[in-house]
Amino acid sequence: MGCFFSKKSKRKSPEKEDPTPTTTTVETTTTSNAVPLGNNTDEAPKQYSWDKREKVDPKDYMLTGLKDVTVGRLPGKLNGQQFVIQECENCNIFVLDHAATITIDDCVNCRIVLGPVKGSVFFRDCKDIKCVVACQQFRTRDCKKMEVFLCCATQPIIESSTGMKFGCFQYFYPELAFHFKDAGLSIFNNNWSNIHDFTPVSGENNWSLLPEASAVLDFVPAPDAESEFKSVRISGDPTRSIVPLTKGGRRKDSEESCLFVFFAGEYTTANARKMIDEASAKGFVLIQTKEVSMRPEDVKRVFQNSAEDLVEWITKGPVIALELNGDGVVEACNNIAHEVFSGTKVFVSDNKNTSCRDVDNFFNFADMQMGL
Repeated sequence: MGCFFSKKSKRKSPEKEDPTPTTTTVETTTTSNAVPLGNNTDEAPKQYSWDKREKVDPKDYMLTGLKDVTVGRLPGKLNGQQFVIQECENCNIFVLDHAATITIDDCVNCRIVLGPVKGSVFFRDCKDIKCVVACQQFRTRDCKKMEVFLCCATQPIIESSTGMKFGCFQYFYPELAFHFKDAGLSIFNNNWSNIHDFTPVSGENNWSLLPEASAVLDFVPAPDAESEFKSVRISGDPTRSIVPLTKGGRRKDSEESCLFVFFAGEYTTANARKMIDEASAKGFVLIQTKEVSMRPEDVKRVFQNSAEDLVEWITKGPVIALELNGDGVVEACNNIAHEVFSGTKVFVSDNKNTSCRDVDNFFNFADMQMGL
């Protein structure tokens, strides 16, 4: 459990000294006047960084053996530490802060919200769990009947687990965007529907996707008005979700898709969100998103004939790519690009006959880049 489980230093901090120097006197045998011997101020012991470090109580980073309660941690209470949840039953658990790693063991019939996790989230020996999770790595082992609204930067893994259902992350609280940044997670890298089953069973399916219309607060209700979390403004509205709501691995409604790529700039994230809103308002569907860095050779391979004009832009930072789907989406995206993003460097598929190739070229590259 990291540094907060290490033994506390036995070094005692020095007591505060009187800043006034002390003077020692001695009587001589030849005079009644005292002769000063000078300043004998004691030198304070040297302090090291581990002496000054704030002591951490492991109990502040654990929830253990709880039943029928609403518990968790408010924003600012974890600040990137590790966290453990174990042996809880019928609890509502809200960990509304970023963490290093989180493990959840032997929990039953709980509703759990986890803020962004820089490393792994690992569920073991849990059943009847409904949860909202954002993390770098997601894994379950020996779990039954879980419903997960997930944002995961890598491929989620289940092992010896059954009855697992997954939906796209859709959640908001005011500090969440900052917590994503603190955890080093991109809101555009979400592989929630790309599940890998380590222990498949022939003729059976251990996992499936939740219905597309599933609302997160129907599964994990907001905190009740009497809890300590009542002051946190939580929303499950997909339009307010920090992570864009994507269709993922579900079957596409149309054979026409469009690739829309934003190159790094001051407002890249805001522009990508605005494009999603513009396209959604016209009835188009967001299939997937990615945020990745590119090299000149990547640009030439992915964008081919358009590469020469784009190479200089990749040096400014990662690109954000969107796949949008629907009949007439290519023409609509080009119109939006000219009307709304005329001063922004973008790539947009310009031919519906080749747009699916554009999509495949970019997202196959992005998956390889991310090791998926």
